[in-house]
Amino acid sequence: MNLLKMKNYRLVCVKLMMLGLLLFTITVSAQSEHIDIEWTELIPADDLEVLLNPPDFLLDIEDRADNDNMNTLNQVSSTDIATQKYKQALESTRIVDKFDGKSIRMPGFIVPIEIDDNQKVTQFFIVPYFGACLHMPPPPPNQMIFVHFSTGIELSSLYDAFWFEGVLTIDTTDSELGKSAYSMLLNKVYPYEE
Repeated sequence: MNLLKMKNYRLVCVKLMMLGLLLFTITVSAQSEHIDIEWTELIPADDLEVLLNPPDFLLDIEDRADNDNMNTLNQVSSTDIATQKYKQALESTRIVDKFDGKSIRMPGFIVPIEIDDNQKVTQFFIVPYFGACLHMPPPPPNQMIFVHFSTGIELSSLYDAFWFEGVLTIDTTDSELGKSAYSMLLNKVYPYEE
């Protein structure tokens, strides 16, 4: 190979390496960016419509009253079609799959499932509002996200809201505290600020 061809060959190789590095940087950068989503984007529109219009009797139930439980809903739903639809939407595991495998960011609250020896929460549900899973009605599975985070999170109060960043997946998890239709591989969590 003559000297001119050798120089051209090296120049082409350097350009290809630079192009490869640029493409790698763009790919890594794109993967680290997240999509901001709202809770309503995780629930099918028809389920959301039903949940936004609860049966009138539910609005009259006070927190922690004797009838503040799913048994009340079950008794009424056996005779009322609108209440049956509401109960079905509350138990729905139907999901919106366009976010499956996507890196997202969303606000929420923590419902602890497991706490380690250092009093850090290592397994939990992310839920859209404070007190979810403690009051009737609980959020439907498509409004709960399960997280296993071995690093753990120090949680000083259940009232604390956070931003959660990670990769969302469609995955059903059952717990005594509820059932989720989504999971998240958590990358980052920090206090919620608008």
